[in-house]
Amino acid sequence: MTVQKPKNPKDRIILALDVDDFNEAKKLVRELKDYVGFFKVGLQLYTSVGSEIIEMIHDEGGKVFFDGKFHDIPNTVARASANLVKKGISFFDIHIKGGSKMLSTTVKLANETAKKYEKEAPTILGVTLLSSFGQKTLTQELNVNMNIDDYVASLTKIAIEAGLNGVVASASEAFVIRKEAKEDFIIVCPAIRPTWSVVNDQVRVVTPTDAVLSGVDYMVVGRPVTSAEDRKGAIQLIIDEIENALSAKII
Repeated sequence: MTVQKPKNPKDRIILALDVDDFNEAKKLVRELKDYVGFFKVGLQLYTSVGSEIIEMIHDEGGKVFFDGKFHDIPNTVARASANLVKKGISFFDIHIKGGSKMLSTTVKLANETAKKYEKEAPTILGVTLLSSFGQKTLTQELNVNMNIDDYVASLTKIAIEAGLNGVVASASEAFVIRKEAKEDFIIVCPAIRPTWSVVNDQVRVVTPTDAVLSGVDYMVVGRPVTSAEDRKGAIQLIIDEIENALSAKII
């Protein structure tokens, strides 16, 4: 399954399993698998429980977005990505800042591995700029003398040329990404915060409505749902907001 454009509001939601405990993650998957398109497995959960979490999600009928944000020398990232494909993970991300050789080498080996082991063709996304970064961090700490929009646009060009299927970026940069990419290019937006939730440690946050109207395909939501007393109620509010935004966009 090469990841396609989402067909309905539910499919657009990637629920972040940002927990340490296997049983807690399993409870979330069983409770919410009918309300989301994918479950995000990141470094926090994966380093705690290992690949067993991937098997559990698949066994429960869920789909996985592996948020490992690989960034290393080309051979290391390519082989790590190939290992993901062998485990049946066809949707994952790597850092664009790793460079074009790292990106293209990974795309090549991941696709070859999928074909060899008769697995689903991978959908590989490039991470642009972490949502915890703002302009001050980019300029003063990373020493990049570009505004965020221009920087993300330049990274998007690299991702496209290397053969990636999409990017992970804030909805506030989706417009500049769409100017660079074809319509089938996927944009996944992290740091989604409904108007009724708190921001926590993110800087470049947006609402589900903002994300839809800006052209984002998939959106990652975590604590507003996983920390809610009524998790099904919280996710349904987000689904309703997405549905309303899609209707407004059509009009």
